[in-house]
Amino acid sequence: MNAPRHPRHTRRRGRFAGPFARFPRLSAALAGAAVLSTLGMAAAAAPAVLEGPEAASASPVAAEGRWLTGYWHNFDNGSTTMPISEVPSAYNLIAVAFAGNKAGTPGGITFDVAGGELGGYTNQQFKEDVAAVQAEGRKVVLSIGGQNGHVDVTDSAEAANFADSAYALMQEFGFDGIDIDLEHGMNARYMEEALRSLRAKAGSDLIITMAPQTIDFQAPSYAYYQLAQNIGDILTIVNMQYYNSGSMLGCDQQVYSQGTVDFLTAQACIQLELGLRPDQVGLGLPATPDAAGGGYQPASNVIRALDCLEQGRNCGAFTPSEPYGPIGGAMTWSINWDATNGYAFADALGARLGTG
Repeated sequence: MNAPRHPRHTRRRGRFAGPFARFPRLSAALAGAAVLSTLGMAAAAAPAVLEGPEAASASPVAAEGRWLTGYWHNFDNGSTTMPISEVPSAYNLIAVAFAGNKAGTPGGITFDVAGGELGGYTNQQFKEDVAAVQAEGRKVVLSIGGQNGHVDVTDSAEAANFADSAYALMQEFGFDGIDIDLEHGMNARYMEEALRSLRAKAGSDLIITMAPQTIDFQAPSYAYYQLAQNIGDILTIVNMQYYNSGSMLGCDQQVYSQGTVDFLTAQACIQLELGLRPDQVGLGLPATPDAAGGGYQPASNVIRALDCLEQGRNCGAFTPSEPYGPIGGAMTWSINWDATNGYAFADALGARLGTG
């Protein structure tokens, strides 16, 4: 784990105010395709967007209608360490970082508390703390992948192993679901197969979150893009990592630099126009400058981006043609880094989202 880096869906039409304003989803698709053109690559056609009854989500939502997601470190990377019991109540969705590969089981995952790095914290103490957090109405998910994590699900056998091992860990530790944070390639077809199999085992209360990098939604041929659209009926929220990125295209086909309000709003627009409901879109930011290699923004900028997307106010240069209404929430890498700053992110975003 590299300490600075995050180791690591009834839509209304006509919101996109660009040269293809009559075709909002096509506009965003063309914006993504432009990136591939720049790279000298050809984009595949976008998967079908969920419409009508199929678009209705059966996935859980936060009691308040918003999620404030924070990643909790199962390792010591120089920020700080803590038991789950010390995570501030503003974080109503805790993502435990990270599950690892299960030896001898292709596609399978495993998890144990790294007690040696966490002051002797045991699996049993962890389980008790998870149960206590859940008794408060909060949720805990197991994150798979991260910057250094490689979990391959490339065929039906590996998809079955993934689902079986993830469900076993949910039963053992009490996790409410899983977070997909694969940063080294993913097969959308077989990951969908794995997630639908897991949901069949766990039921409709299963929480499924994702933390794609910004590049992952720049073209309809990319796996995260396809996966998010294809599992829109069971997906809880996508928390894009708006950091460690560099510049990217927004849905208006303009280039935006990380570290700005426009970088958040113009790219969130891509997800909103291409199939995800507003409650399935989250804004992911580092809690402190030290938590990422680049792209840090103060919490006030995240709040401005939420205001812009939801209400059309406090925008920068980019403004959606129509407000989207309540956005799903915000995410930070990480709770541990936030602790080093007096939990400033949790305080500010918890107050804005109504979770704190």
